[in-house]
Amino acid sequence: MKVAVRTLCEFAAREGDLDFRYTPAPSAEEGITGHQAIQSRRGYGYKSEYLLTGECLGLELSGRADVYNPHRGRLEEIKTHRGDLSRIREHQRALHRAQLRAYGALLCRQESRKKLELALIYYDTGKDKETPVVETASAGELWQELENLCGLYKAWAEQEAHHREQRDALLAGLTFPFPEFRPRQRQLAETVYKNAMKSGTLLLEAPTGLGKTLGTLFPALMAMPSARQDRLFYLTCRNTARQLAMDAVTRLRLAQTVPNWPLRTLELVSKNDACEHPDKACHGDSCPLAKGFFDRLPDARAEAARTEGILNQDTLAKIAAGHDICPYFLAQEMARWSDVVIGDVNRLFDQSALLHGLTRQNNWKVSVLVDEAHNLVDRGRGMYSVRLDQQRLLRTKKTAPKPLKSSIDRAARSWQSLIRDHQADHEKPVFLESLPAQLLGALQAMVSSLTDYLADNPPDLALQELLFESVAFMRLAESFGDHSLCEFQRAGRGRASLTIQNLIPADFLRERFEVAHSVLLFSATLSPGIYYRDLLGLPEDSRFISLPSPFTADQLQVHFTPGISTRQAHRQASAEPIAELVAQQYRQRPGHYLAFFSSFKYLNDVSEALAREAPDVPQRSQQPGMSPQQRATFLAEFREGRGSVAFAVLGGVFSEGIDLPGDQLIGAFVATLGLPPFDPWHEILKERLQQRFGAGYDYTYLIPGLQKVAQAAGRVIRTPEDQGVIWLIDDRFLKPPVRNLLPGWWF
Repeated sequence: MKVAVRTLCEFAAREGDLDFRYTPAPSAEEGITGHQAIQSRRGYGYKSEYLLTGECLGLELSGRADVYNPHRGRLEEIKTHRGDLSRIREHQRALHRAQLRAYGALLCRQESRKKLELALIYYDTGKDKETPVVETASAGELWQELENLCGLYKAWAEQEAHHREQRDALLAGLTFPFPEFRPRQRQLAETVYKNAMKSGTLLLEAPTGLGKTLGTLFPALMAMPSARQDRLFYLTCRNTARQLAMDAVTRLRLAQTVPNWPLRTLELVSKNDACEHPDKACHGDSCPLAKGFFDRLPDARAEAARTEGILNQDTLAKIAAGHDICPYFLAQEMARWSDVVIGDVNRLFDQSALLHGLTRQNNWKVSVLVDEAHNLVDRGRGMYSVRLDQQRLLRTKKTAPKPLKSSIDRAARSWQSLIRDHQADHEKPVFLESLPAQLLGALQAMVSSLTDYLADNPPDLALQELLFESVAFMRLAESFGDHSLCEFQRAGRGRASLTIQNLIPADFLRERFEVAHSVLLFSATLSPGIYYRDLLGLPEDSRFISLPSPFTADQLQVHFTPGISTRQAHRQASAEPIAELVAQQYRQRPGHYLAFFSSFKYLNDVSEALAREAPDVPQRSQQPGMSPQQRATFLAEFREGRGSVAFAVLGGVFSEGIDLPGDQLIGAFVATLGLPPFDPWHEILKERLQQRFGAGYDYTYLIPGLQKVAQAAGRVIRTPEDQGVIWLIDDRFLKPPVRNLLPGWWF
């Protein structure tokens, strides 16, 4: 079995407590730059990224040593850090040393060396300072240590190899859990299978009603053995979609006739959802589930690996409780050993994504499926945006300990300087050409002081929050460019904010897609494909396919309103005509309807007009900030016999991701094109997208708006038996550039 040296060491050489007390760490880009800086200054005779391979106790080991000088017999492993070296925990140092000595053992065997000089190079990226930790070891002692590690890993490796054989045998003969496919679902499955086999990147527009969850998961699993894929990541933008994926795996399991189910499936949930002690910090001195975590992990890991069915939140919590360890970090560990991982898109795409790191470390061939992928542009922007608040700093300043007063005061003065520079723009957002250097310098000094203080004193939640916010801002500041925008805003005295807002997520997401073996992005609305290819950073050779809908235009009546405009200037005048139209439709065919508007104000104006003009038409409205229980009650009323008109905001929780088949919903009114506001922010976005892609207006306004329209109106027809009506309320819907972006089967 093949195993990376780093994986071997993380499995067999870790011991002691979990310890996630904050230490300032370089960003991934800083780490790479730091490695390159050390490697470049070594000069003649040194070799960088030196490939090491070898076999030990039947394991095929591989790795790349950072620096090797064959003339001096010196092997170096570089570890980047920021700040005081003493902040690096003992368990981290032990792991670093184990990895270096494992590389040394392979090198001595590969190069027939009898001894070797080993150097751990701790490099402070902020100070450009190297701190070497040097030792000399014989080939014999290094190989003995490597054998000890491999001995601990071998039984697990043999178990995993057997598991892989059983898994691949199961998947090669996987049977569909229903007697036959839905209409067009077989075409969907064949398309997904071929994409995986060709190692392709595919944008797949698969209309509602095809059974996309099972129709993508089933063929992707079937392709894994032939495509020699190691893992499948099923990623979602909403929690409800995550549950659908887990239900699909369970359905597949129940449909097979095999005596056991060798497909290890893991649900990844957020730390907030999984944490048993949210009031405690993640280290052994604070949390009992962190104390001795790595000492108890092997038994918990073994039990989880033996568990049939999905390792969901509840199952992992029970296993973790039986071994007195943290369930969240047990799930993180099982991400290394699971065949299928179901979780949020941030697990692969955000700045410190677990699945991205594991894929690169282990050279996995992964199949990536992203459900409801039309949301990934906005989600990607959010992952690479960050906000800095003056108010948080000022609150902390009042009670700051004496050692922190100077650095916090300096940061506060930098805020005041920034505010003075923009006094004339009170309460209006200001978009800066560059990041304010004075404030960044003050933040750097404050972060250094906060880090030193928190390392030596009891945890302080307010100080930690200030530290994390500042570090997050600085990290994105380091990669600031034309893909992002800096916005300064002042809402009042002591309430200024500085935000780095990402505009083009492609520049960050591109490398995430590059590590995948095959990629499938699917949704009911992914047209035009080039919009997603451009904004997500997909390869030039990625394909777009739009599958025919299982529904027909005979099921749907689509009406236009050439005499009504919902433009901002015309909204007040449009309220009564829209109310009359809604009342006429309801009286003609009573039942459940959804009426979508661009804002709560517009919604309320039409609702009030309907109440005045047609009090006989029952109605109800979405309210701002509804709780989960209130949303559930709102949806439950669609299942009642008496119909009503339910008013909702376009782009909100009721405009996508809900299923109301049959008589639960027989019609929708969409009184907006869904266009974002024509404000300064969107105008700058339009300019940037025009410069980069030559499609500023379409990419900023038209396409995102009409996607919301298609998603909302798509709630009406959910099965081949449904019949319904859609009213598209605005004269612009009749224009060819607009109408061409709506689903073709509607007409």
